[in-house]
Amino acid sequence: MPSAHPAVTPANLLRQEILDLHAYPVPNSIGMVKLDAMENPYSLSLPLREEIARLVADTPLNRYPDAAAHALKASIREVINLPPEDSSSAMQILLGNGSDEIIQLLAMATAKPGAILMSVEPSFVMYKMIAAFTGMQYIGVPLNADFTLNLAAVLEAIRRHQPALIFLAYPNNPSGNLFDATAIKKIIEAAPGLVVVDEAYYAFTSASFIPMLTKFSNLLVMRTFSKLGMAGLRLGFLVGSAAWLAQLEKLRLPYNIGVLTQQVALKLLQHHDVLLQQAEQIKLDRAYLFQQLHSLENVQPFASDANFILFRTPHAGNIFEGLKQRGVLIKNLSTGHPLLANCLRVTVGTPQENERFVVALRECLLAQSE
Repeated sequence: MPSAHPAVTPANLLRQEILDLHAYPVPNSIGMVKLDAMENPYSLSLPLREEIARLVADTPLNRYPDAAAHALKASIREVINLPPEDSSSAMQILLGNGSDEIIQLLAMATAKPGAILMSVEPSFVMYKMIAAFTGMQYIGVPLNADFTLNLAAVLEAIRRHQPALIFLAYPNNPSGNLFDATAIKKIIEAAPGLVVVDEAYYAFTSASFIPMLTKFSNLLVMRTFSKLGMAGLRLGFLVGSAAWLAQLEKLRLPYNIGVLTQQVALKLLQHHDVLLQQAEQIKLDRAYLFQQLHSLENVQPFASDANFILFRTPHAGNIFEGLKQRGVLIKNLSTGHPLLANCLRVTVGTPQENERFVVALRECLLAQSE
């Protein structure tokens, strides 16, 4: 006889907050000038690519990777100038499949019943999404109209909601600006839980909270190598005291960093100076692109310390579609948050890509005005 119980479907089995979510959108970029995802547009030299090819060919893919990634962690420690592990001020490193996995680990670890994850808005959308994944309540504190921190509002939200976990992107995505460091310190001091400063775009600015780790027991700093030229490897890391990271390591899945990621990232970090030179070139390209945007009528670019520029223009949705029709893909943020009304975000590309974008944008603006 057929079963009497109702059919098992996502609607009656899954949590409502999961059903209410929309998957993170990744548009098709085949054949486009791809300026939507904050990637490093510069390729590696042929000799370095050949070194990597030989390395991959010799990698034992039939074996599991080093679960603790000892060599890779040691290399990261060296390039970011962390004190040696055996020093009195030593900080530990936790590796993740991009920074997204680390955000999820932190949320899982702090997701007691009723726990709150807090950030500012607009900021990186994964903070809010991962709060839903892990069953945490999310509180987003609006930024000021110029995308600066509303410190009074943040401190009041901390007092009222007592968040277990706070994320602050530094520089912020999608606005590109650095929040006031003194204000962030006040937030760390006021927070009853962990504060994670997300430095995904550290290569394009000179500011960092890593030197503050020894001063605040509830501070962790998160970074990714994706923006520095390793987006395809998916490698992020968290820096903080052993007291915190030893607990988070319990949640990290075994072998989360594959053998190819470990080997290739280790090789690239041996050439860290090359990646930093590319970052310096991107900063020069950013200055030129900002100047070009600033010169256009009906375009308001916002100063950026990252590898992208947010800009506001009337009829942003139409401009976005016009750019796509001309083979240029950027990010349409105009409906993402009230503060982002009519805002688009463009990744800094090569000089040739930037020029093609500017030409296409001029054409779109002209067509819009007719």
